Amino acid sequence: MNTRPPLETTSLPVVLSITFNDDCSCFAVGLNTGFRIFSSETCTQTTAREFNAGIGLVQMMGKANYLGIVGGGRKPKFAANKLILWDESKSKSALDISALTPVRGAQLSKEGIVVVLQNSVRVYKFAKPPSFITAYETANNPLGLCRMSPRIIAFPGRSAGHVQIVEISTSNVSIIPAHSSAIRALQLSPDGEFLATASETGTLIRVFSTRTCAKLAELRRGIDPATIFSLAFNPSGTMLACTSDKSTLHVFDMPKAKRLGRQNEDGAPEAPNDQGKWGILSKIPGMPRFVKDTYSFAQESFETGDEPSGGNQLPSESTTLGTMRLPKGVIGWLDDASLLVVGAGTNARWEKFILKEDTPGKRSLAKAGWKRYLADY
Repeated sequence: MNTRPPLETTSLPVVLSITFNDDCSCFAVGLNTGFRIFSSETCTQTTAREFNAGIGLVQMMGKANYLGIVGGGRKPKFAANKLILWDESKSKSALDISALTPVRGAQLSKEGIVVVLQNSVRVYKFAKPPSFITAYETANNPLGLCRMSPRIIAFPGRSAGHVQIVEISTSNVSIIPAHSSAIRALQLSPDGEFLATASETGTLIRVFSTRTCAKLAELRRGIDPATIFSLAFNPSGTMLACTSDKSTLHVFDMPKAKRLGRQNEDGAPEAPNDQGKWGILSKIPGMPRFVKDTYSFAQESFETGDEPSGGNQLPSESTTLGTMRLPKGVIGWLDDASLLVVGAGTNARWEKFILKEDTPGKRSLAKAGWKRYLADY
C-alpha cells in the first residue's frame, strides 16, 4: 500500500519537465520552485532561477539567453495558458503569448515561435509583440508533441496516428499516416531529413523521409506493448535511440548509415550485418513478421525512478502542465559515441552511456556514470 503523500508536498525540489537545447550541450529542468540549467557533459549547474512557484516547461532557444517557460505544478508561477519568453540576461520576461487553453509545448528559433495546445499548433513571428502567422488543427495532443528544424515543423495530424510536416519557407503541408493509433513520440534528425515516430502501442518505431514522406525503416523495440518515453537521433543522423517504460535504452542503426556502409581497417566499405536478432531464421520464408524485423544493435537498462503510479499519467485538459505527468528517460546525444538519459521527479537522475565495439561489427552500450543532479544544489 502506497502511503506516501503527493509529490509536491515535499520540501525538496521536484523536477516537472526536462528539455535539451539544439545540440544537447545543456538541459533545462522545470521545478515546483523555478527552473535550472545544467551542462550535459558534466551535469554541473550553470543557471538557477528560484520563484517559489512552479515551472512546468522550460524550452531553450539554442545557446541564446531567451527561454520559453510555462507555469506548472500545484502552485504555478504563470498561468497555464501563457507562454513567457524569458530573458535570462535581464532576469525578466521579455514578451508573452496567451492562448485560450493550456500550453502543452513550445519550440523556439530566431525566426519563429511555435506554441502547442491540446488540439492545435500556433505559429508566431519572433517579434515584439509576437506576430501571429497561422494555426494548424491537430488530434488530441496532451504531451505537446512538436519538433522544429530550420526547414520544417513536425507535429500530430488531425487524425490519430498521422503526422503533419510543414515547410517553413512555403507553409506547404504534407501528411504522413505513420500509425493506426495515436502518436506517443516523434523526433526529427538534426538535419531535418528524417522523422521518427512511435505510437501508443510502442512496439514499432517508423522512420520517414521528410522530403518525400516515404517510409525508410521500421524498427522493432519489442513484441510487448510499451510506453515510449523518448526518441533521439545522434548528431550525424546515423543512429536512433529509444527509451520506454520497460526501463531499457535501445540504439538502432539508421537506413542511411547502412546504405553508405561502414569502413573496415583497410578503408574499404564494410558489409552491414543484415542477419538481425534472429540470425538465419529471419531468412526462412513464412516466419512471423517479428522475426524478420530490424531490432536494436545495443541495449542497456536505465533508472526510471519510483514515483507513485499517478505521476506518469497524461494530464487532463484542466490539469496544469507538469502536475500529473513526470518525464522519464529523456535522451540527449553528447556526440556520436555517447548519450545521456535524464529523468524527473524527486530522485531525478542523469545517466551517461557510451557505445563501444566489443568485436569487429559487434557493438554494445555501457553505463559510464550517473548522478542525482539536484542532490548537490
